[in-house]
Amino acid sequence: MTYDQGRMRLIVQIPCLNEAKTLPQTIRDIPRDIPGVDEVELLVIDDGSSDGTSEVAHRLGVEHVIRFTNHKGLAQAFYAGIDAALKLGADIIVSTDADNQYRGEDIARLIQPILDGSADMVIGDRQVHSLEHVSRTRRQLQRVGSALVRQASDTGIPDATSGFRAYNRQAALQLTIFTEFSYTLETLIQAGRKQIAVTSVPVGTNPPLRPSRLFANTWEYVWRSGITVIRIYAMYKPLRFFGTVGLAFFLAGAALLARFLYFFATGQGEGHLQSVVIGGTCLVIAIQAWFAGVVADLLAKNRRITEDVLYRVRQIELGAASSADQVEEFVELLERRT
Repeated sequence: MTYDQGRMRLIVQIPCLNEAKTLPQTIRDIPRDIPGVDEVELLVIDDGSSDGTSEVAHRLGVEHVIRFTNHKGLAQAFYAGIDAALKLGADIIVSTDADNQYRGEDIARLIQPILDGSADMVIGDRQVHSLEHVSRTRRQLQRVGSALVRQASDTGIPDATSGFRAYNRQAALQLTIFTEFSYTLETLIQAGRKQIAVTSVPVGTNPPLRPSRLFANTWEYVWRSGITVIRIYAMYKPLRFFGTVGLAFFLAGAALLARFLYFFATGQGEGHLQSVVIGGTCLVIAIQAWFAGVVADLLAKNRRITEDVLYRVRQIELGAASSADQVEEFVELLERRT
C-alpha cells in the first residue's frame, strides 16, 4: 500500500506506567514536523499510574490521553493504544517507550518504508550487540531469542524484542493480543503468519534513565519471553510444535524398546523391564502429542477464520465511525451556513 493522496495522519502512542519524570523528555524528543506526514499527534496510555502521569501528559500538550483505573500490563496498554489510534483515524501508528529509550528523531526513518509502500510494519533495530550499557549475557540471550522468533515468525527481523515500531492502518487492523506480558514477540509472529510485509531499520537509543520495570532481572525476562514464544508458536504452528514434541518422545521410546530387545535377544532381558515400561509410556505420549497437534491445527484454522471476521468487523466499525463523523461535519457546515 502506498500513500500519495489525502492528508497523512501519524499518531505516536506511548504506553506509560508511573512515567511522570521521564515522559517530558520523551515527548520533547518526538518531532512534530516529519516529511511525508501532514499531522503528528500523540497518544498516551496511562496504565494505572499513581504518580500523575496523565496530568503531566495533559500539561505537555498531548492530544489524546487514555487512563486505566488499574494496572493491566504493557500488552493491554499497547492494544488499547492501537484501537484508539485507529478510531482517531491514524494512517500510521508508531509505538515507542515512555522512558525515552528510543530517539524520537528516528521516527522519520522508521516510517519511511511504509510511506514508500515497501512495508506494512517496521521494527526499529537497536543493534543490541553494540550497546555498551547492555550486559554481555543479555546481548547473547537477545540474539538467541531473536533467532527463535525469526524461525517462528518466518521473518528476518534481527531485533525481535524492540518496542520501537511503526504500523500502517491495515497492519494495525489485523493485530490481536492474547498475552499479558509483552506484545513485541506476539505481534511479530502474528505478522509473519498473516503475511504482513515486515522489515526493520537501524535506530539509535538514548542512555537509560531508569531500570526496566517490565521484569526484575534478565532471567525473568528470558523465562517469560520463552513461555510467550512457545505459546504463540504452538498457537500458530501447532502441527510443527506438537509434531516435534511427539517425535522426541517417539525416538526416546523407540530407543528404550530397542535397548530391551537387544538385551532380550542376547538372553539378558531379565532386569530390563523398566525400559519396556518407560519406552511404552513415551510412545503413548508421542501418539497423544500427534493427536493434540491435529486437533490444535483444526482449532488454529478456526482461529484464523475468527480473526478474519474480526478484521472485517473492525473495518466496518471504523468505516461506519468515519461516515458518522463525515455526516456530523456536513451537518455542522450546513448549520454554519444557515
